[in-house]
Amino acid sequence: MVNPHTFLSISASIAQVNNIARELGKLDPDNAKTYTANARAYGKRLRQMRADALAKLTKAPNADLRVATVHAAYDYLLREFGLEVTAVVEPAHGIEPSPSQLKKTIDQLRELDVKVIFSEMDFPSTYVDTIQRESGVKLYPLSHISYGEYTADKYEKEMAGNLDTVVRAIQESGT
Repeated sequence: MVNPHTFLSISASIAQVNNIARELGKLDPDNAKTYTANARAYGKRLRQMRADALAKLTKAPNADLRVATVHAAYDYLLREFGLEVTAVVEPAHGIEPSPSQLKKTIDQLRELDVKVIFSEMDFPSTYVDTIQRESGVKLYPLSHISYGEYTADKYEKEMAGNLDTVVRAIQESGT
């Protein structure tokens, strides 16, 4: 199964922006240098955001933090921090787990010693509260970035929020 959420990774987003600029330059050669310059400047801003977030974790004690996500959208973002998703709660995006799946998930989270679940900010759900209550994991909502009104700075603002949330989760879960 292919995970289409590459836009939630800064590294992948930079590659996508560069590809778009290159293709626009082919279609509009007179402005190719402008597209390339803009892509480079944007990539530089995104790389700086990631570097700033990672710099906050230089003394983070928990290098083997186990995390779960509500659905499989955030793997790419979490890899930017060296985190691997141990479990995914939803059987498919937007499909809530059945009671038996919910129990199995809670048991799995306990067994795997998962400390953090990253949920989706714009998709609140009662089953997430149940998981948090029954398993004791900490819940941290992330933006999917693709919802709501689009603005020129939406991606940067919401990605900055996501980076801050992941940093906070890592710092707060330290032992």
